[in-house]
Amino acid sequence: MDVDDLRLLVRIAQLRSISAAARDLGLTPAGASARLAALERKLSARLLHRTTRQATLTEDGLAFLPHAEQVVHAAESALAALGREQASPRGTLRVAAPASFARMHIVPGLPQFCRRYSELALDMRISDSIVDLVEGAFDVAVRYTELSDSSFVARRLAPDNRVLVASPDYIEQRGRPNTPDDLAKHSCLVVGTLDLWTFRGKDGEVIERHVSPSLRINDGSAVRDAASAGLGIALMATWCASDEIRSGALVPALPEYPLVSTQTLWALYPSSRELAPRVFIDWLLDRFGHQPYWDQGLENILDSNR
Repeated sequence: MDVDDLRLLVRIAQLRSISAAARDLGLTPAGASARLAALERKLSARLLHRTTRQATLTEDGLAFLPHAEQVVHAAESALAALGREQASPRGTLRVAAPASFARMHIVPGLPQFCRRYSELALDMRISDSIVDLVEGAFDVAVRYTELSDSSFVARRLAPDNRVLVASPDYIEQRGRPNTPDDLAKHSCLVVGTLDLWTFRGKDGEVIERHVSPSLRINDGSAVRDAASAGLGIALMATWCASDEIRSGALVPALPEYPLVSTQTLWALYPSSRELAPRVFIDWLLDRFGHQPYWDQGLENILDSNR
């Protein structure tokens, strides 16, 4: 059996579409259908149910797929043993990522990634809505969240550190709150539905406060800009506001009560056997660093305000 035919079957199973898989692998839909039909004849088994909308695996296809994945993975590993350049991923990699994070920390590095993996095309969806990896046929999803779905392979990319900030002008005019309870007297800016703010008290206790926002926007970058303009106090992820904190455009608003975040930045992907998702995630990890570059030096600034 031809490994490329097995790779085609694996991709069809992932995308549920012969034409989409064909585009990913640089084939015409007619050519992909012909190769699949030849594979079925060779195996004397029907592997797919075909409709005008989608292609789904038959019982024989479901039984055969893990073995096909294993052969494809073994072939890629064999090439990798001869040198990374000989195991370069091909086709199309579909990636979903949060909008603001992708614009700030993924898209700027894509020229480097695309030069390194010139035979791999990227199809990115940047949105703050949680996407269904299977339904949307995504190969990788970047999410900053608590990890709850164990059906996917997950790799930790970075901590999701957060800080309460405001502009120096706002602090000068309205004063700095001394405790979380003082936030009721201030203008609070909220990203999306994140109006439950959780703090670590001076004795290590957890303090939760619901805030009534004077401004709510479903985009972190927009809330950061509103805070920089002096509109109020905002809970910000450091990956979003680190430049403004370093420049002094934003300063810690409640430094003696650090925020508690249970979230982490994760990369999820459906199969550990696919090369393209793994090289993309490896590239993200290399780009962000062991301590994310956006957090470097922030600890000194935040500690100096306590």
